[in-house]
Amino acid sequence: MSMDSDSSSSSFGGADHRSFRQITRDRLLIEMLRSTRKSSKSTWKVLIMDKLTVKIMSFSCKMADITEEGVSLVEDLYKRRQPLPSMDAIYFMQPTKENIRIFMSDMSGKNPLYKKAYVFFSSPVQRELVAHIKKDSTVLTRIGALSEMNLEYFAIDSQGFLTDNDKALEELFSESAEGSHKYNACLNTMATRIATVFASMREFPRVHYRVARTIDASTLTTLRDLVPTKLAASVWNCLARYKSTIPEFPQIETCELLIVDRSIDQVAPIIHEWTYDAMCHDLLGMDGNKYVQEVPSKNGSANEKKEVLLEDHDPVWLELRHAHIADVNERLHEKMTNFVSKNKAAQLQQARSGGELSTKQLQKMVQALPQYSDQIDKLTLHVEIAGKLNNIIKEQHLKDVGQLEQDLVFGDAGTKELINFLRTRLDVSRENKLRLLMIYASINPEKFESEKGAKLMQLAGLSADDMTAVNNMRCLCGPDIKKSSSAVGFSLKFDLHKKKHGIRKDRIGEESTWMLSRFYPILEDLIEKLSKGELPKDEYHCMNDPSPSFRGISGSVSAQTSPAHQPAQSMRSRRIGGTWARPRNSDDGYSSDSVLKHASSDFRKLGQRLFVFVIGGATRSELRAAHKLTGKLKREIILGSTSLDDPPQFITKLKMLSAEELSLDDLQI
Repeated sequence: MSMDSDSSSSSFGGADHRSFRQITRDRLLIEMLRSTRKSSKSTWKVLIMDKLTVKIMSFSCKMADITEEGVSLVEDLYKRRQPLPSMDAIYFMQPTKENIRIFMSDMSGKNPLYKKAYVFFSSPVQRELVAHIKKDSTVLTRIGALSEMNLEYFAIDSQGFLTDNDKALEELFSESAEGSHKYNACLNTMATRIATVFASMREFPRVHYRVARTIDASTLTTLRDLVPTKLAASVWNCLARYKSTIPEFPQIETCELLIVDRSIDQVAPIIHEWTYDAMCHDLLGMDGNKYVQEVPSKNGSANEKKEVLLEDHDPVWLELRHAHIADVNERLHEKMTNFVSKNKAAQLQQARSGGELSTKQLQKMVQALPQYSDQIDKLTLHVEIAGKLNNIIKEQHLKDVGQLEQDLVFGDAGTKELINFLRTRLDVSRENKLRLLMIYASINPEKFESEKGAKLMQLAGLSADDMTAVNNMRCLCGPDIKKSSSAVGFSLKFDLHKKKHGIRKDRIGEESTWMLSRFYPILEDLIEKLSKGELPKDEYHCMNDPSPSFRGISGSVSAQTSPAHQPAQSMRSRRIGGTWARPRNSDDGYSSDSVLKHASSDFRKLGQRLFVFVIGGATRSELRAAHKLTGKLKREIILGSTSLDDPPQFITKLKMLSAEELSLDDLQI
């Protein structure tokens, strides 16, 4: 028994050309589970996990994968468990005092629960806790392995991870966060978990971060504005430890990490997105990736409800998830037409129906053609979802709402157009008017200094609860000047000389024929600037000066992949028109076939990895940008965050931050 950091390090040293999620999965299945076979005489084992590690495992592995590695039973560490003294156990858990207490209780005494224990900690364990384990000689003889896996994150996507800090906005940026225990605990947990990503990937990053934004020398920098700085320092400390404790951990920089917070782009979490994945999660009220589908029952009675996961194992979802909804409609129609043209039974069914096959007819066809059931099932599912989305677009008048949202963001509409919309469009829901006002508040915070803001909210018919969200939204816009003690309500004075945050320019060379596909997250620009070494030095600092060899590699990559420098386009420019239809050769870079076409699955062809971490919640548009830019920049872009928020979730989080908390003198998030 030895205390190791990352037991099977040799197989992960040097250049690794697997994808982010594949490396995570291999470490759990091979480095952890399979490694126990060497010394274990037990054919089947019990896997015991805590509440966090069971999620870590479920995001990367299926039950079948775990069973294949010799695990016959998965147990909850905190629940009372049946003694299985003839079997060995694998513990995958956080290195907390409570977890170790339970483990010691399981394995001590004359009648331990299991024959032998293989212990894997998800993050670095304190020395005193290891000493506590080693004190008990009886337990010590029953331990087959005691190792730090250093894997404490959720691999939510092939290029995305979460640190499971869902309350980060509240714990780091609310007034009560100042000097609180939760503030430090949240930052420390976040830093530890981010660092384990680099332990898993065997990467040592150059750590860039957004610096605190003070207006002038007289303005105090608050703890809230220092969050990216503090997180960068904590991550750096964790990585410094890895350099000396993990075998073959790189000693020079191998990649880049950019740490930002939600203040870089307050519009992205609110605006209506028009890509399939984002619309499903925004408009269908899904629970995570679960969609409830209605299918005909086998006995012919009423429809049954069936839970379906919209994930990577579904090839149709994988192809369509980043595509514009209009593109999705066209592609599904093409797929259905192709299927019918190649299948005689489907043609017969279509002839009977006298035209297009309905979803119900397709579902009945599944029963008649079992050999095609999986193919038809997938198509039927997505035809149903796309149909629901199209109905919601019509019912909620989302094309009109979306057009005004994008016009506001690109500076083609202002107060006059917004007032006119709020006054005349009584058919638009309160929720969508709320989102319009939140976007407006993030772009024009100074408009809410006087009674104008209150009048706009009144015109929109917002509730007091909604008004809290709007006021908190404008407070996310960066530093403000101290208000006088006589100020009333939640009035704030903003730096009027600062450029408007939400206004953005059209991206050159990426004009799309799709309507409402103009919007892009600010993070997309930042990633490109980071890749080219062009991050503004007054806004972004770096924890470590790059090693000469790294500078050389970075420069060569930038030279090969960066487009020629082009002059900025006018902020007022606007692409007129756009359509729900596209020519066959259209490639807007966002559709999945475009991403797959440009980004080779062979990661050996890609340059150095680029990691971005967003404190306070990332958006699906930002995750989509990571996929898109991987192809464009020929570098694997990996997006991390405290949570992945859809607009309803983000708005709820803002409401939970009370107006009183967020409108204090120097709140800058």
